[in-house]
Amino acid sequence: MSANTEEKHLPLTGIRVVEFTHMVMGPTCGMVLADLGAEVIKVEPIDGDRTRHLLGAGAGFFPMFNRNKKSIALDLRHPQGLEAALRLCATADVVAQNFRPGTMEKYGLGHAALSKLNPRLVYVNHTGFLPGPYEHRTALDEVVQMMGGLAYMTGRPGDPLRAGTSVNDIMGGMFGAIGAMAALMQRTQTGKGQEVQSALFENNVFLVGQHMLQYAITGQAAAPMPERISAWALYDVFTVKDGEQIFLAAVSDAQWTVFCDALGFDDLKGDPSLRTNNDRVRVRPTLLADLRKRLADRSAAELSAIFEARGLPFAPIVRPEDLYEDPHLKATGGLADIRLPDGERAGQTAQTTLFPITLGGERLGVRLDPPTLGEHTRELLAELGYAESQMAAMQAESAVA
Repeated sequence: MSANTEEKHLPLTGIRVVEFTHMVMGPTCGMVLADLGAEVIKVEPIDGDRTRHLLGAGAGFFPMFNRNKKSIALDLRHPQGLEAALRLCATADVVAQNFRPGTMEKYGLGHAALSKLNPRLVYVNHTGFLPGPYEHRTALDEVVQMMGGLAYMTGRPGDPLRAGTSVNDIMGGMFGAIGAMAALMQRTQTGKGQEVQSALFENNVFLVGQHMLQYAITGQAAAPMPERISAWALYDVFTVKDGEQIFLAAVSDAQWTVFCDALGFDDLKGDPSLRTNNDRVRVRPTLLADLRKRLADRSAAELSAIFEARGLPFAPIVRPEDLYEDPHLKATGGLADIRLPDGERAGQTAQTTLFPITLGGERLGVRLDPPTLGEHTRELLAELGYAESQMAAMQAESAVA
């Protein structure tokens, strides 16, 4: 447990979540519920969630999305391991899963079976697609970004490009958590649980819904973001002194006036052809080319200071690793220490990002470090009524780890 976080009564304290999840989507749902105070128990296979050992872009998956959870390692193919899983689910308020359709049913751990065992259970299915023609397809974040319009909007024409993070997996898990909390609230009225479904494809379509409506309303198809017709003339990335880059914007006529005054561009301010934002949008290519020349000798730091002092929108171009030194994140407690559970740095400390909300003016912290494989197996089995001799026998038969 991280030393800087004390146990508090959080909104979901007393709620038990059992998750059969891997990768990002399902674990995100569990992480949200865990951060909000639920007891979240991650059921892993004997050899562990494969996400523990991913390389490259996947190296951060497990420690990012599995904090504040307990780990129990069970072999669901072994009768004793499966029996332990069923006992655990009987004690749960929520079960969440994100395996391929039919996987949980094969073990008798699907919604239909578990709801008979536990009628108050809220069961969250994280899938690629909601029930329909596509439901048996194998989905990945990249797959649904390509077929759901997001990659088209992110890339340049003829070069579809996925977004630079697992947007659908993360948001799909968040929607699963929202559904779980809504179902728990409804359970207080009905006394019964229900199935919640969250799907990658439908999540992606929700994300691009604004572009769909743009077409429905205007009759004009949305262009990919790099080629879009901007609603504002000054709203772009500029390469400035020493090759640094900075995003600058002025999204109203008042901001345009402030911009011109701050940088001494009286000629632009007085040009009648640039009087309104729509006037400036009509000549945007020419105007931007002029501004790029005017700003080329200014440093990013100088422009940042000018824009911040006058309340104008701006942003330095930051890489993810740079955020560890971000003064705002450091000052506001947006980063928290965790113990790494796996790999060459197992047992060492790293910083992770916290859930981006406050409750009562405080961030939701880390109560439990990302667990090592099976770290809580014996504790949980004992709670379920297993004697030491039974646990030892189960371990000897590799039913648990």
